[in-house]
Amino acid sequence: MTKVIAFDVNETLLDLSSLDDAFEDLLGSAALRGQWFAQMLQLSFVGGLTGEYVDFTTAQHAALHMLAERHGHTLTTDEATAVVSRMSSLPAHPEVPGALRRLRTTDLTLVALTNSIQTVAEAQLTNAGIREHFDGVISADAVKRLKPAPEPYLTVARAFDVDPAEVRLVAAHSWDVSGALAAGCKAAFVTRPGMVPSPLGGRPDIVGADVADVVDQIMTMDTE
Repeated sequence: MTKVIAFDVNETLLDLSSLDDAFEDLLGSAALRGQWFAQMLQLSFVGGLTGEYVDFTTAQHAALHMLAERHGHTLTTDEATAVVSRMSSLPAHPEVPGALRRLRTTDLTLVALTNSIQTVAEAQLTNAGIREHFDGVISADAVKRLKPAPEPYLTVARAFDVDPAEVRLVAAHSWDVSGALAAGCKAAFVTRPGMVPSPLGGRPDIVGADVADVVDQIMTMDTE
């Protein structure tokens, strides 16, 4: 039986499209925001694979400079910092606050599980107006192993004294869902625009168009 719901934060709960104007102004195209996020993930994952840990904020700065160079631009440190700092004030997707409020009426424990460093994660949820809905905020930075490595998911299980099989991750990233399933947790996939589940490995038993859809299914499957 599921006891803990662990929500990914960036893109799953929070809307990164609010950064589009910054990419338009600095690099000439809002479309580069997606490339930046993908580059940041690559740098973070390479750090994990090579044993040279890179935290999410450091990876975001590095990815921004790489992207600028690739497209013939030069960013100052202050310009890069201004973009990265906006990660702390992203808005929640419209359906998220209401969906979380509904889930709080159940006996399930809610936790935010993110690759963002702890201070950024707390600021993100507070500024988005949804921190009150969570029983805890866990950063993968605390164990210096970013998702989809197993340690962050297992940290959630240990923190709330439950078996990994009693934890369900909710995420809009196939790599995050795959990591949770490989760690022995359940998962729910949020198919935000452009997001599709991986055809490889385990499959989540809940798939929904947004967090509200996923929460509806969780309340049917994971509550008594």
